[in-house]
Amino acid sequence: MPAYLIVYRESPVRDAAELAEYSRQTREMAGGDWKLTPLVVYGAVHPLEGQAPDGVIMLQFPTIEDAKAWYESPAYQAALPHRQKAADYRAIFVEGL
Repeated sequence: MPAYLIVYRESPVRDAAELAEYSRQTREMAGGDWKLTPLVVYGAVHPLEGQAPDGVIMLQFPTIEDAKAWYESPAYQAALPHRQKAADYRAIFVEGL
Protein backbone atom coordinates (compact mmCIF):
# COMPACT_ATOMS: atom_id res chain seq x y z
CA MET A 1 0.00 0.00 0.00
CA PRO A 2 1.54 3.38 -0.96
CA ALA A 3 2.30 5.98 1.67
CA TYR A 4 2.71 9.71 1.33
CA LEU A 5 4.71 12.30 3.20
CA ILE A 6 2.92 15.64 3.06
CA VAL A 7 4.80 18.68 4.31
CA TYR A 8 3.10 22.04 4.72
CA ARG A 9 5.18 25.20 5.00
CA GLU A 10 3.05 27.31 7.28
CA SER A 11 5.05 30.55 7.19
CA PRO A 12 7.21 32.39 4.70
CA VAL A 13 10.87 31.40 4.61
CA ARG A 14 12.76 33.32 7.31
CA ASP A 15 16.25 31.95 6.54
CA ALA A 16 16.95 31.32 2.87
CA ALA A 17 20.48 30.04 3.57
CA GLU A 18 19.14 27.30 5.86
CA LEU A 19 16.56 26.28 3.25
CA ALA A 20 19.28 26.19 0.58
CA GLU A 21 21.39 23.90 2.78
CA TYR A 22 18.39 21.62 3.41
CA SER A 23 17.72 21.47 -0.34
CA ARG A 24 21.37 20.68 -1.08
CA GLN A 25 21.45 17.84 1.42
CA THR A 26 18.15 16.31 0.31
CA ARG A 27 19.15 16.52 -3.37
CA GLU A 28 22.26 14.50 -2.51
CA MET A 29 19.97 11.84 -1.01
CA ALA A 30 17.97 11.63 -4.26
CA GLY A 31 20.72 9.63 -5.93
CA GLY A 32 20.52 6.90 -3.28
CA ASP A 33 18.42 3.77 -3.05
CA TRP A 34 15.35 5.55 -1.66
CA LYS A 35 12.11 4.49 -3.29
CA LEU A 36 10.32 7.81 -3.43
CA THR A 37 8.48 9.76 -6.08
CA PRO A 38 8.03 13.52 -5.72
CA LEU A 39 4.42 14.33 -6.61
CA VAL A 40 4.16 17.94 -5.45
CA VAL A 41 7.01 20.38 -4.83
CA TYR A 42 5.77 23.88 -4.06
CA GLY A 43 3.19 24.04 -6.85
CA ALA A 44 0.50 26.71 -6.90
CA VAL A 45 -1.87 26.36 -3.93
CA HIS A 46 -5.61 26.95 -4.42
CA PRO A 47 -7.29 26.97 -1.00
CA LEU A 48 -10.84 25.68 -0.75
CA GLU A 49 -11.34 25.70 3.00
CA GLY A 50 -9.27 27.31 5.72
CA GLN A 51 -5.98 29.13 5.50
CA ALA A 52 -3.69 28.18 2.62
CA PRO A 53 -0.20 27.01 3.57
CA ASP A 54 2.76 28.94 2.20
CA GLY A 55 3.87 25.81 0.32
CA VAL A 56 3.27 22.06 0.00
CA ILE A 57 5.49 19.07 -0.75
CA MET A 58 4.13 15.54 -1.26
CA LEU A 59 6.35 12.49 -1.72
CA GLN A 60 5.07 8.99 -2.52
CA PHE A 61 6.71 5.86 -1.10
CA PRO A 62 5.85 2.21 -1.84
CA THR A 63 5.02 1.53 1.83
CA ILE A 64 4.77 3.33 5.17
CA GLU A 65 7.88 1.40 6.23
CA ASP A 66 9.82 2.88 3.29
CA ALA A 67 8.58 6.36 4.18
CA LYS A 68 9.56 6.02 7.83
CA ALA A 69 12.96 4.56 6.92
CA TRP A 70 13.70 7.56 4.69
CA TYR A 71 12.51 10.09 7.27
CA GLU A 72 14.40 8.41 10.12
CA SER A 73 17.59 7.84 8.10
CA PRO A 74 20.76 9.51 9.39
CA ALA A 75 21.08 11.50 6.15
CA TYR A 76 17.57 12.99 6.38
CA GLN A 77 17.84 13.59 10.12
CA ALA A 78 21.03 15.59 9.42
CA ALA A 79 19.19 17.74 6.85
CA LEU A 80 15.98 18.22 8.86
CA PRO A 81 17.23 20.88 11.32
CA HIS A 82 18.02 23.15 8.35
CA ARG A 83 14.40 22.98 7.16
CA GLN A 84 13.13 23.59 10.66
CA LYS A 85 15.32 26.69 11.02
CA ALA A 86 14.24 28.01 7.60
CA ALA A 87 10.48 28.26 8.27
CA ASP A 88 7.58 26.76 10.22
CA TYR A 89 6.41 23.41 8.86
CA ARG A 90 3.89 20.67 9.59
CA ALA A 91 4.57 17.14 8.28
CA ILE A 92 2.38 14.03 8.18
CA PHE A 93 2.44 10.50 6.81
CA VAL A 94 -0.74 9.28 5.11
CA GLU A 95 -1.33 5.72 3.93
CA GLY A 96 -2.99 5.42 0.53
CA LEU A 97 -5.24 2.89 -1.11
